[in-house]
Amino acid sequence: MRSSLLRWPEGSEDFVDQRVVHQYILDIARIHNVYDKVVFNTRVESVSKPDGSGTWTVKTSTFARTDSGHTLTKETWKFDAVVVASGHYHIPFVPDIPGLATWKQRFPDRVIHSKQYRTPIPFSNQTILIIGAGVSALDIARETAPLGAKIIQSRRESKYDVLGSRLPEGVDRVAMVAEFIVDETAEAAKSQTLKPGQAILGKVVLEDGKVLEGIDRVIVATGYITSYPFLGDLEKPSVPWQDADEKTLITSDGYITHNLHKDIFYIPDPTLAFIGVSHLVSTFSLFDFQAQVAAKVFAGQVQLPPTSVMKEEHRQRKARFQPGDRFHSMFAAEDVYIDEVLNWVNEDLAKAGLDPLPGMDDEWKANYKGFQERLKGSYDT
Repeated sequence: MRSSLLRWPEGSEDFVDQRVVHQYILDIARIHNVYDKVVFNTRVESVSKPDGSGTWTVKTSTFARTDSGHTLTKETWKFDAVVVASGHYHIPFVPDIPGLATWKQRFPDRVIHSKQYRTPIPFSNQTILIIGAGVSALDIARETAPLGAKIIQSRRESKYDVLGSRLPEGVDRVAMVAEFIVDETAEAAKSQTLKPGQAILGKVVLEDGKVLEGIDRVIVATGYITSYPFLGDLEKPSVPWQDADEKTLITSDGYITHNLHKDIFYIPDPTLAFIGVSHLVSTFSLFDFQAQVAAKVFAGQVQLPPTSVMKEEHRQRKARFQPGDRFHSMFAAEDVYIDEVLNWVNEDLAKAGLDPLPGMDDEWKANYKGFQERLKGSYDT
């Protein structure tokens, strides 16, 4: 999992903390002179393309500190194409578990989403209930366990639950939480004040009927909601995913980004592209590849299929989708996706007498094949 622009530092582990990732991104930006092409401290207020216009209008607000306070500079830009690469780790998804909101209200400092997690120090020698089985849950467990934390991981068993073997020794993996119950008889529960070292006054009931008590802290590591507020009416949060029309991007599920070709190009107007929509992928590698594809299309070196073909492909994909699946998941199937896209892209490049897009290197392919084999072995056992 790396960008084609830079290898990871020698000796990097498979899972690295945020400081290493942060430095990796800074190094890429520095080496490839990205800084002078970026406007910092700027929020995109809106992205729109008026009917009949050949360009996108992007409105921004830039914040700057001054000796007397601060300024907010608003600007309007015109672009031939727009790439949305804002990620989907901004708005936390919190499951609607009975009693969770009450625990959060009564004991706000003891119940957080993983987005709020910054350092393991406050969790030293605590009993922590982590809800979720993704990378965030793994990272938090690996950081807090060495500080004496007793970790209970609540998750729903599925084919995506594959990180258990990487958890620290002693983590207790249990069923999904069914309900949080507050001990209303305890005076401290009413005052919302807990003494240092005092556990949350209540109990947790799991879906298998088991009851947990003595929980000091709860970390909800259940992912994020996808949102592009700057795209205005293309986002329809009150519409069920089944009812999305041919222009809608986001619906009430907060996960699917509709009407994209190959998870990149907005079918009604492919001059709007997205990088980073695909889920459960080798992040830097796959998004780097998608960016290369978008660049080839925007440069006019590769042609998109007719709109009718892209619509039909998307329709068939949605017809195969079942609730409970992850629409943008490429879990253990990135290689198939990459081969499909390369076949299309390189056919056009060959016709134009241009060098083919290489795709992933041999090291990535070998590592990915090993991952698939390990995954198959875990299912077989």
